[in-house]
Amino acid sequence: MRLFASLRPPVPVLDHLRHALALATAGAELPVRWTAEENWHLTVAFYGEVPDGAADELADALAEVAAGVPPFSLRLRGAGVFAGRTVWVGAAGDLDAMATLAARARAAGESISAFRDRERLRPHLTVGRVVAEPRRRVWRRVTPTAVDRLVHALALYEGPTWTVDTLLLEQSWPGAGRGGGPLYDTRASHPLG
Repeated sequence: MRLFASLRPPVPVLDHLRHALALATAGAELPVRWTAEENWHLTVAFYGEVPDGAADELADALAEVAAGVPPFSLRLRGAGVFAGRTVWVGAAGDLDAMATLAARARAAGESISAFRDRERLRPHLTVGRVVAEPRRRVWRRVTPTAVDRLVHALALYEGPTWTVDTLLLEQSWPGAGRGGGPLYDTRASHPLG
């Protein structure tokens, strides 16, 4: 099964983000396939394919990780695009605690899964995927694209602060969700501290 550890912002934080995205995209036709809001999360560690029999072992290891990290504060802040394709909203707050949690969660998975997650360097919440938007050159300047304008509009975004107090182990079924996106299911939930 395909597993990852995550944090889920609470509903008021997601409502605030939804409102900011609505304002930033009002009247604009964007070449973006928006992620399903029920999938909005911050990935802490990705484990790839884990044998069914090892899922409980991973859940137990994550319980120990969560118990060793006290609750901390985060907020959603800023935006960007990874590799010209993934539209994300960043995180701010106690990023040292977030980095500690991520490092320990990755280490817990390395003893169970052969997959090595080295990509979770910047905490973020993926809000969309660019479908297609070629860049055009006009008079030797790059003309900003609609996605560039969206990211610029969200660059100063700052959502409400929340206390991160739960680490989740989630299963992913790529392509099985709404609109061909992934479907996620929580396998285990562990309190921090």
